[in-house]
Amino acid sequence: MAKRAYTIDNIEAMRYERLNWDDWWAVPFGNPAVNSSWFILGPSASGKSSFVMQLGRELCRKGKVLYVSYEEGVRMEFQRRLKYLHMDTVKTRFSVVTDDTLEELTERLSRPRSARFVIIDSFQYSGWSYEQAKGLVDLFPKKGFIFVSQEYKGQPLGKAAIRLRYMADMKIRVAGYKAYCQGRATGEPGAYYRVWEEGIIKTSNNY
Repeated sequence: MAKRAYTIDNIEAMRYERLNWDDWWAVPFGNPAVNSSWFILGPSASGKSSFVMQLGRELCRKGKVLYVSYEEGVRMEFQRRLKYLHMDTVKTRFSVVTDDTLEELTERLSRPRSARFVIIDSFQYSGWSYEQAKGLVDLFPKKGFIFVSQEYKGQPLGKAAIRLRYMADMKIRVAGYKAYCQGRATGEPGAYYRVWEEGIIKTSNNY
């Protein structure tokens, strides 16, 4: 059977729920669809982990968030980040798992009232192939997936991560405690999200 071809009328009639957040987020990132896929890249000690947690806290306004902490687990630094970013304010909508297999995670997300947003941190520590990651996204088209990636010389670490970045709607790079959008739903040109203002002062003269 031939696969469906969409007409222009079909496409124009489609409606998407968007992230209608405040200017702090909308200026750098626009108002992407709730079910957008995100790919977040950045070097170590750049503010990436804090940005991901802040994004998770903001997404809790729209639904439950599941943080899959493959790389860091729930060690002391993770606990500290939860505290200084005031994640207790969204604790009824934010949960963390550390060692789900892909099959277990799939089963978890298939349950009624499961998380609307899924943060995978990091993609490299998941051990998944590109096909497995894309298959998970395709299986749950109404959910938003946020993939966090390690990098090497400014690029995603590994061929699978490079392919995943191409697939993502929102491509974010965090450097110097600033998060820039390089994806399909950019906000204002040159704008960035301030992850940590004191860190920006310490690392840049452009404040």
